[in-house]
Amino acid sequence: MNSTILALLNRFPWLKKTIKRVVNAWLPNASVSSGYVELSESNRGEEATRLRDSWQSGNLPKRQRELVDRQLAAYAQGESVGVYDMLCDALENLPVPVKGMTLLEVGCSSGFYSEVFKIKELEVEYSGCDYSKAFIDLARETYPSLSFEVEDATALRYPDHAFDIVVSGCCILHIPDYERAVAETARVASQFAIFHRTPMVIGESNKFFKKLAYGVETIEIHFNEPDFLELLARHGLELLHTYTLNESIHKGVGSANRTYVCQKKP
Repeated sequence: MNSTILALLNRFPWLKKTIKRVVNAWLPNASVSSGYVELSESNRGEEATRLRDSWQSGNLPKRQRELVDRQLAAYAQGESVGVYDMLCDALENLPVPVKGMTLLEVGCSSGFYSEVFKIKELEVEYSGCDYSKAFIDLARETYPSLSFEVEDATALRYPDHAFDIVVSGCCILHIPDYERAVAETARVASQFAIFHRTPMVIGESNKFFKKLAYGVETIEIHFNEPDFLELLARHGLELLHTYTLNESIHKGVGSANRTYVCQKKP
């Protein structure tokens, strides 16, 4: 997408939502996210458990990769892609140079951020893991020289402090036991933990939704921001920077999509 159009849509979230509704009506299976239904407190636990494994669907990798390949081609030609820029900025602005540092992406999908980092000449030693074997199979096929593993974000098999940087790659929003996923991210990071593309609700409690992701029914959690930041601190993570992809707040209530950069406390 043209960077000017993308900037306009991020500035006016209502316009972005309107366009998404039109696209979803015509091409529901082509949309990244569509058909949101908020879950009540009485049924969110049951639905979250039922949908926890939906990202293991074999239908998702190819559909996501078609979008990613278009974005990567544009990015390589110098176009701005907001979510890519945000994570690259987060790495470039760490208090120490990232060159040569080991980086694990939890929820790596097909490992496409390794290509983003290469385009931006961020010389990290990239590894990826994902809950979905289908995604990891595609990652290994696409980037055979890199290390990819099938892992559960709530029970990672890596040792403590295994990677300099751990990026939670837009996955905890799909994990009912997200507190354990945060704890595991903190455990295997030795210096920095980054929670990328995290949906927030402002002035409200956590919200749980059912939605379609590339046509597959999934769960999505939007977090109360103060509670989420307290959760990070509870697991020994000190917030360094916050990056905002988009934000809409009216009279103290709203939503945002942010990336949080944390340093491990000694």
